[in-house]
Amino acid sequence: MKYFPHSISSVIYLFISLSLCAQVPDGYYAAAGGKSGAELKTALFRITRNPRVVTYAQLWEAFETTDRQKNNKVWDMYSDHPVEGAAFHFDFRTSRCGTYRDEGDCYNREHTLPRSWFKGTQSLETDLFHLYPTDGYVNNRRGSLPFGEAGITYWESSNGSKIGQNTFGNYTKTIFEPIDAYKGDFARSYFYLVTAYEDKVPQWHSDQVGGSRYPGFSDWSLSLLLKWHREDPVSLKEVRRNEEVFKIQQNRNPYIDYPELVEHVWGNFKTGIFQPEAFSDSFLEIECSPFERWLMEVQSLLKKR
Repeated sequence: MKYFPHSISSVIYLFISLSLCAQVPDGYYAAAGGKSGAELKTALFRITRNPRVVTYAQLWEAFETTDRQKNNKVWDMYSDHPVEGAAFHFDFRTSRCGTYRDEGDCYNREHTLPRSWFKGTQSLETDLFHLYPTDGYVNNRRGSLPFGEAGITYWESSNGSKIGQNTFGNYTKTIFEPIDAYKGDFARSYFYLVTAYEDKVPQWHSDQVGGSRYPGFSDWSLSLLLKWHREDPVSLKEVRRNEEVFKIQQNRNPYIDYPELVEHVWGNFKTGIFQPEAFSDSFLEIECSPFERWLMEVQSLLKKR
């Protein structure tokens, strides 16, 4: 995008668009520095716990800022396809689910961590880091199935999401597989969940998550989610959504801010300490142009006056 400093409209637009750039508050992850593995995860738990969640009814309005596409329609990861486009487009106000019979009828509020898995964890009912707007029919077809990779497909949605027999690892039950473009999004949602709710995870019961504070996943599930995280890196969609959720809940998904944290908690670097300052040139820092960052500094100075 080209910027024209002498254009008033361009400057106004840039001030508005600053909210779309990643802005981790100074010192937000300081307490996580110098730690690794389970200790690092616990430090992140203390940073991200107790989000200021909205009510279930307020989710509809929240989605209008967290999951809006450029065409002002709902960004539904169960129907959207970044290359081929979506077969259906939902309006935020008029397409909310009541009753439905087929794909494309309406969208609803999907708990990516099924409710039956986390009974008793009240704030998870509306934590936006795992609540997404999704096609009601596809959501219903998924039900409480864990995420996985389908070898034998029983059903396929319009965007290529599948229900079938899992062939990843040693787990062979029926699963739901999102399309490749969003696998990392869901993986990082799950990494957030077992971190921000570390004290509750031992009470969860499923084949995918729960049972222990660390790692918080079954063996096959952790391997699967690490694979998805590595193969589908953090996108600008996630960065922007992270900012919008932060405005509402006052907590962040650390695995979007610093994707490397996944490796330091569960992956290849879990014996090596994490230092936030070592990643100042990470994905976060390149999403805003130099001029946008200059404007942010100006805004910061003005606030201090």
